[in-house]
Amino acid sequence: MTVSNSELDAMAEKLSLCQDYRVLRRLKPREMSIPDKSENTRVGVALDVETTGLDTSKDEIIELGMVKFAYLPSGEITDIMGVFEAFNEPSTPIPSEIVELTGITDELVAGHKISADDVSSFVADAAIIIAHNAAFDRQFSERYWSVFEHKNWACSATQVEWRKLGFEGSRLAYLLAGCGYFHHSHRAADDCKALLEIMSMKPNGSESTALALLLESARKPTVRIWAEQSPFDLREILKKRKYRWNDGSDGRPKAWYVDVPEANQADELKFLCDEIYRRDVDLFSNRITAAQRFSNRV
Repeated sequence: MTVSNSELDAMAEKLSLCQDYRVLRRLKPREMSIPDKSENTRVGVALDVETTGLDTSKDEIIELGMVKFAYLPSGEITDIMGVFEAFNEPSTPIPSEIVELTGITDELVAGHKISADDVSSFVADAAIIIAHNAAFDRQFSERYWSVFEHKNWACSATQVEWRKLGFEGSRLAYLLAGCGYFHHSHRAADDCKALLEIMSMKPNGSESTALALLLESARKPTVRIWAEQSPFDLREILKKRKYRWNDGSDGRPKAWYVDVPEANQADELKFLCDEIYRRDVDLFSNRITAAQRFSNRV
């Protein structure tokens, strides 16, 4: 028996009205369109990379996906301007677990190389690059294409307080499910398209779109405080306060460090003096904006 799309939609609608069921619909990304030049639009790019592993200094990109979009200062996404999809053949075979996760095989990427000129041209007019794990995607992207070193970046996974908005977590699949959708994940361009649909929504009664919330967060400078020569036996206290360890091999201090909002710098320094060093100390810190955030160069 063949069931029409309209009949399926009616079934889904009935189920969604019952509290015993939750209906997930396949996400249908919007079509490309040309933005109205009379509008006060800005240009952004959603970016995702698939790689041979998690080591941003050694593993290799096997796929780059980008979606260029126009948006208003209010955070409304108005148009999808272009899609970039390209494979890159790594120097070693793709690990089996990556093939299983992404569906990208050695045969699929064989002979492919991503043009730096094409990448630069695509992102040239972008005011911001958005990735759902920007610390990962930016560091990989900067290794391959220097154009990304000079762009503002935002992380849609960490710079929106998703749990406070009622979501179970910040993974893209969780966000989509929370909005009633699913998609084919772990392919770069598909993940970018899905991300933009999430960014265009007003989550759980919010008056602002998720993109507006992200942009507000990304615009705020943070301060990185380096707790150099902190007592070894107090490292667990620092870890619980979300300090991270840097081993010094990258030219930055060999120390625990934390990023805090600029407005919280004085309070964090007071905590360090009172609870960690137990004396007044003069610690190195650096101010970070969207132009440097998530890069391994800061």
